[in-house]
Amino acid sequence: MAGVGGTKRAGSPTRAISPPPLKRKTEPTITKKAMSSFFTPASQKKPEQITWRIVNNSAVIGRYTTEQEHKRSAEKPRIAAFDLDSTLVSTASGNTFPRNGSDWKWWHATVPSKLKELNESGYYVVIISNQKAISLKKDLKGGRSDSKSLTNFKERVAAVMKQLDIPLSVYAATEGDQYRKPRTGLWGEFLDEYDFDVTGVNLLESVFVGDAAGRPNDHSQVDRGFAVNIGVPFRTPEEFFLNADPEPLVEPFDPTLYLQAEPGDDVLPPFSRRSPLELAIFCGSPGAGKSSFYWNYLEPLSYERVNQDLLKTRPKCIKVAKEHLAAGRSVAVDNTNADPETRAHWVAVAKEFNVPIRCIYFTASSALCRHNDAVRAANQTLNPESRTPLPGIAFGDFLRRFKEPTMEEGFQDIIQVEFRFKGDQEAKRLWGQFWV
Repeated sequence: MAGVGGTKRAGSPTRAISPPPLKRKTEPTITKKAMSSFFTPASQKKPEQITWRIVNNSAVIGRYTTEQEHKRSAEKPRIAAFDLDSTLVSTASGNTFPRNGSDWKWWHATVPSKLKELNESGYYVVIISNQKAISLKKDLKGGRSDSKSLTNFKERVAAVMKQLDIPLSVYAATEGDQYRKPRTGLWGEFLDEYDFDVTGVNLLESVFVGDAAGRPNDHSQVDRGFAVNIGVPFRTPEEFFLNADPEPLVEPFDPTLYLQAEPGDDVLPPFSRRSPLELAIFCGSPGAGKSSFYWNYLEPLSYERVNQDLLKTRPKCIKVAKEHLAAGRSVAVDNTNADPETRAHWVAVAKEFNVPIRCIYFTASSALCRHNDAVRAANQTLNPESRTPLPGIAFGDFLRRFKEPTMEEGFQDIIQVEFRFKGDQEAKRLWGQFWV
């Protein structure tokens, strides 16, 4: 408080006098390199070496660029394409799946030198991999936008790219859709990104290398099937990097075998009516071609279709079948009817109406049925009923319950149907590819 005349009150001689505050040194939060980059004109900035993008919320695509990119030539490009896990890299921990982004090592010491050699020879090197463990859902914890699985994948691939330091792209499928090998969606994205869909590719001198080759200890043959679908030679990692001899294969499923027409194939129909009023029941796995058989052969003969996928329960199917028979209409039961216990319900219906019961047995293998299901779900032109893909348990459950039908069950006859695909050339082209 100021005194009279404006004089200030003297401070207490016993009061501690605070020293002047020290000036705190402010540390910059932006590095000199970043600051320099900020003020560098865009035309003079170097592009990021690794860029990432996601297509259709499904495919993850990364690209590593160097100052010396491929030069365009008049010749069609040659492609060296590889699966990732158990082909180029394996886990350092020994786990089947990597623990984190740093849990990796080269599959073999020869891998990096071989890839660099391919690049120097003019090949475009690309990784095409199924990565269904990656989640593309955003993870906002701690301010991170990518999920942990996607972050780990990017870190692992970025480390591989930086060690190789060659132009390299990676295409990863995270869903069970058109991008997942052996389907060719990722290959299409690669061709489009590099404009090879316009120039074309030297397929005969290209190669795809992967470990899912259909050998006895392999988990599948999707890599071999992918190579067949895109039309390039296939090699296993042992064959490509170690010059090993080809190993024997488990007898693989080959869709093209079911496209071959036999002489006189359509001279006699596979099914014909034997009585004015009949009950015909199907027996076969999901995806065995039962519905197509009905529409091609029984519907033209005026059989009414009873199908549990539409009617939901067996009692409802039996009720509807009885109504048709009572009205004098023959019936075809388009269900799996896997075991004698299930088929006995229909034998009882035939006895109740005093009509013959006939069994149409579809012999398609589980591999063929899974293929049919995948093709149908992925191609609307081959899916007139708009069916969605079946869960794997549907095929396993049929095999668990299945017992081959016999005449002792009360059938008038048993007609075996071996599946063979029929359609126009475009339908055959689609169906003849590998899909699972």
